[in-house]
Order: sequence, then C-alpha cells, then structure tokens
Amino acid sequence: MDSLASAAPAGLWDRLVGAQPDPDLWVVIATAVAALAVVVPHTPWRVSRNAITIAHEGGHGLVALLSGRTLTGIRLHSDTSGLTVSRGKPYGAGMILTAAAGYTAPPLLGLGGAALLAAGRITLLLWVATALLVAMLVMIRNAYGALTVLVTGGMFLLVSWLTGPQVQAAFAYAVVWFLLLGGVRPAFELQAKRSRGGAGDSDADQLSRLTHVPAGLWLFLFHAVSLCSLMGGGRWLLGV
Repeated sequence: MDSLASAAPAGLWDRLVGAQPDPDLWVVIATAVAALAVVVPHTPWRVSRNAITIAHEGGHGLVALLSGRTLTGIRLHSDTSGLTVSRGKPYGAGMILTAAAGYTAPPLLGLGGAALLAAGRITLLLWVATALLVAMLVMIRNAYGALTVLVTGGMFLLVSWLTGPQVQAAFAYAVVWFLLLGGVRPAFELQAKRSRGGAGDSDADQLSRLTHVPAGLWLFLFHAVSLCSLMGGGRWLLGV
C-alpha cells in the first residue's frame, strides 16, 4: 500500500515535468490560423480580447507583487478594459515596472509558453497557466472579472484532466499563438486612440509622467516587445 501511495505522486510529477511529443506541423499551422481568426476580425476580437485583458491586468498585478507593492485588487470589465490597484510609493522603479507590465505581459507570456512547447512541456504549460489563473482569481474584485477568470481557468483544467495528448497539444499551441498574435494588436489600438487625442491616461502616458520620457517611446517599447516576441515565439513553435 505504501508503495502505491508513493507511486501516485511520483507518476503525477513525471507527467507534469516530463516531455510530450510535438504535434504534427499541420496542427501547429492550423492553430496559428485559428488564432488569427479570433484576433484580426473585429467581431471575434471583441470577445477574445477579454483573455488578453486577463493577461494584461495579471501582468500588472504580478509585477506589483514582485516589486514589493501591495496588490489590493483587480477588476475586469465587459468592455475588455481592466483596472489593477496596488499600494505603495506613487513613483520609483516599482511603480514604473508595474505600469510597464500590462502591454508587455501577453506577448511575453506567449514567448514563455512557446519556449515550454518547444521543449515538449505541454502539460506543464497547461498546469502553470491554471495555477496563475487560480492565483489571479483571489484578487478579482468584481463579478464579471470573477466569471471571466473562472471560465478561462475551467477550460484549462478540463483540457488538462479530461483530454488526450493530441487535444492538449492543439489547445496549448492555440493558446500560445493567441497570446503572441493577440499581444500585438492592443499596442496598435492604443496608438490609434492616442492619434485621435484619446487614451490620455493610458499606461504609456502614466509611464511618461513617471519617467519624463515621451509616451511615444513607451509605445514604441510595447510594439518592440510584442513584435519581437511574435517573431521569436513563432520560430520556436514552427521549429525553425
């Protein structure tokens, strides 16, 4: 009995950290096309952008904690906007890093996911994503946000536990492609809003006030991170 009890955690650990076979190239390409189909057209993007907002606000929250700030709550809204509130000095490196983490979080998460998939760690990717969503749920402070994170986390949990390796691989690749491709569009949307005189309190404008660096340069940073992540992550996913 003792040997069976010890074998179960060992088998679970092996499943978590072990490598899984790469999917066929057609699966990788098909998931990229599927991600494009929900990122480029306006109508599906209005819905799928909620997932990018989760990553965006999660990035603010995680960096706030890592930089020593006190995270008080996260709100996600039905118009795909969000708000992360933290306490601490309203200036300095911690505040700057926290403000810069939003637009850079989705593409960098996609890049990290691509690295895991390139190493064959499909199950690990799914479980890490689930753990991050559970941790974020604790800090959600509105009903719509809680529902959005619960539904997203539930999808990851169901795929992780109830589907086979091929479905898990297709789901994981679709998610990573979505983060990489969907991480590019928000910076262009912000640029368009600012060109029309809107978004005066955007992350780029807040960073400009914090650092006295023009908001346009921070916007350039957002573009650079998202596009470089897409190119690097795409190469890993395609095995180039």
